Amino acid sequence: MDLLTPSLRESLLANGRCEGDHLPVVKFFNPVGAATWLFSELDGDGDTLFGLCDLGFGFPELGSASLSEIVSVRLPFGLSIERDLSFAATHPLSVYAEAARLCGQITQHPNHLARAEAALSRERRHSPP
Repeated sequence: MDLLTPSLRESLLANGRCEGDHLPVVKFFNPVGAATWLFSELDGDGDTLFGLCDLGFGFPELGSASLSEIVSVRLPFGLSIERDLSFAATHPLSVYAEAARLCGQITQHPNHLARAEAALSRERRHSPP
């Protein structure tokens, strides 16, 4: 399976062309390990993705990753990194990042995302302009 369809690639590129707190477009995962990625942007080079990266060590972080490197990963049993076909983002990337910080891993649990959204909202209200 191709990790990016043409329409996903175009959505990621469009997000990469403008600043903002975008919804994640794709979720990649290791089917035999703990690594998970939520990507919201793709640079014009067609290879540099930006998003939330969780390699399973308990410290997910926002950053960049190489699509070609992710595609080249070879796992046991002839497997490779996969795209979650059922993933549909419900919040901007900042909410997933805050939920991951609070949980120590990427989560899609609605309660965790709601708690993270509330925490970010409180933080924004109390920060100076």
